[in-house]
Amino acid sequence: MAAADRRRIAERGAMAKSGTMDWDDVRVFLAVARQGSMRAAGRALGLSQPTIARRLAALEATFGGAALFERLPEGLRLNPAGEQLVPAAESVEDAALTLERRRAAASPAVTGKVRVSAGECAAGFLARCLSEPTTKTLPAGITLELVDSRQTLNLVRREADMALRHEPPDSGDFYVAKAGTFGCSVYRRRGAEAAGWVTYTEEQGHYAPSRWVQRQIDETGQPVALRASSMLMHLEAIRAGTGRGVLPCYVGDGHPLLERLMPPIPEIAADYWIIVHRDLRRSARVRPVIDWMKALFAAQRSVLSGKR
Repeated sequence: MAAADRRRIAERGAMAKSGTMDWDDVRVFLAVARQGSMRAAGRALGLSQPTIARRLAALEATFGGAALFERLPEGLRLNPAGEQLVPAAESVEDAALTLERRRAAASPAVTGKVRVSAGECAAGFLARCLSEPTTKTLPAGITLELVDSRQTLNLVRREADMALRHEPPDSGDFYVAKAGTFGCSVYRRRGAEAAGWVTYTEEQGHYAPSRWVQRQIDETGQPVALRASSMLMHLEAIRAGTGRGVLPCYVGDGHPLLERLMPPIPEIAADYWIIVHRDLRRSARVRPVIDWMKALFAAQRSVLSGKR
């Protein structure tokens, strides 16, 4: 064990004996309460299950050793003593996270990782355009980390530094700016009959492209050739000639094996918004990424809309 690790363990032991709480232990307590198990809390925080168990035990020790969770076969559930601590723990969390965000924003370093939460379509667009020439470029010291997530990661808890989403948030202390619009149309392999449809699974039937395709199926009686849960699967199936399907225009128009069958479909065009917590908006690392995204969407507007 490294000397630094031994020192931290010793410090935690001393804090537990003195009754002093560690913010990291409070953070673990809240993660276990939200996730329902030590393993899931570990995944959420990037910690091992034994570390989660030690930190939870350390927090319980500061309250006299009383358990704060019921140990059940399906996981951990807050007991009455634990439930009483949640509001105070969340207040501590809010204060600590505010300090962490403002510390990050105050750093003058234009280096490090900027984590961006985005859906599959938007994340793919950013990934393919990292080397595109625009009026703004990312500083050499910044590494973009794209997280494909249909659910916006919690920007308040810094699960991501920023998000690129279909809709702006209803509330919260966020900076929000419209980035642009993704047009979509129907594509098939060049020269293929491709009468059947490639579409999303039934569980994804609420997606706008899925609803539109279902209307075409109902009106024409054409069959479903494939149901698949991701755009990449759709692209590969359409490219192979399995069927026709809806793709973002920036994907379909640029593919040499695909042909577009109609103009962009207005009702499934997708607006995208840049969302950043206001504490981080002017961070030396985050601000260049915001500027780069805005410049990229402006430069690629006709490609994204499918009107070129």
